[in-house]
Amino acid sequence: MGVIEEGAKKSGILWLSLDRPRLAWHVWHDGAIYVVTGGGEQDLPGLTEAGQVRVTLRSKDNGARLVSFDADVEVVDQERAPEAVAALAKERLNAADGAGLTARWAAGSRVVRLTPREPAP
Repeated sequence: MGVIEEGAKKSGILWLSLDRPRLAWHVWHDGAIYVVTGGGEQDLPGLTEAGQVRVTLRSKDNGARLVSFDADVEVVDQERAPEAVAALAKERLNAADGAGLTARWAAGSRVVRLTPREPAP
């Protein structure tokens, strides 16, 4: 999974195959990709109900597709994953409510963990 981890760490955005391809900002943390949706954050319809999703990472240098893969989707209990929430908050650019960001997320957003699936042999 070296290409996935490297690509996710180098680029702050990715594409998710949902109702249509959706651009999302994310963070790589503890072997997975984390995104936040709802509550005034990026709208990723259907993600929290999906069991898995197709993820595409693009090169930060030229925008070319670097890798696409399936990932298992899990809604995270934000109280039990403070390190992941803190990592996401650190990467959230231009938040109007920086000091209250994680409280707003706890009240109205969902944090989602996308765990890359191992390719079939």
